[in-house]
Amino acid sequence: MEAMSNSPIACERSFLPFGNEAFAGIGVDIVDIERLGDRLERSPRLRERLFAPEERELSLASLAARVAAKEALGKALGNPGDLSWHDVIVRRTEHGRPYLVLRGAALATANAQSLRFAHLSLSHDGNLATAMVVLEARDTRGGARGDEEPQA
Repeated sequence: MEAMSNSPIACERSFLPFGNEAFAGIGVDIVDIERLGDRLERSPRLRERLFAPEERELSLASLAARVAAKEALGKALGNPGDLSWHDVIVRRTEHGRPYLVLRGAALATANAQSLRFAHLSLSHDGNLATAMVVLEARDTRGGARGDEEPQA
């Protein structure tokens, strides 16, 4: 087996387009679980402000992951200023996979950006919770791979 060289790899095509879909945004956020717990203790109404009723009774680590998910979605959407914490709800499928439910301004922004999917990953370890959101939109340019010019 040959040793790999340290030379850069030349790339002639974009890796962003994916079939007839394209990545529209990526957002990542990290939340300090203990700090969130302190804030929730100091401000009892904060739990109601940040979380939908179905989210409020979850463990502190799960709540922190949800805050991270909501923040990550905002970043992936381009930080529109009119999002409300209640515009985004994190749920799990019957198999435990997390997903986002959008409503209000979050849904309006997603529709305006022609979003098709929002992929969500949550994790927590030690005192940190993290979330990553990848938004996928329909490619409206008409190319098979998304990198060709639209046809007239």
